[in-house]
Amino acid sequence: MPALNRKTGPANEVDAALQWQGGDARATIETLLLDWAHLRAQLDAASRCMSRGLTRGWVPELDRNPGVETPSEPSES
Repeated sequence: MPALNRKTGPANEVDAALQWQGGDARATIETLLLDWAHLRAQLDAASRCMSRGLTRGWVPELDRNPGVETPSEPSES
């Protein structure tokens, strides 16, 4: 399976994800949800092993913060 090109825009990433699953939108969503669940579990495990002193008080959050800009959500400047 080819790796997704991270240098492309959001629309191209969606097309690449769909192409990776042969154009099957349902399979693409299922794969992304499984990847999300795996990464969330990994983040949870890592955060349990990490001391607050190591990160100077910062701890990872499992959920996105509202108002935090993501690559697919450009700011209104």
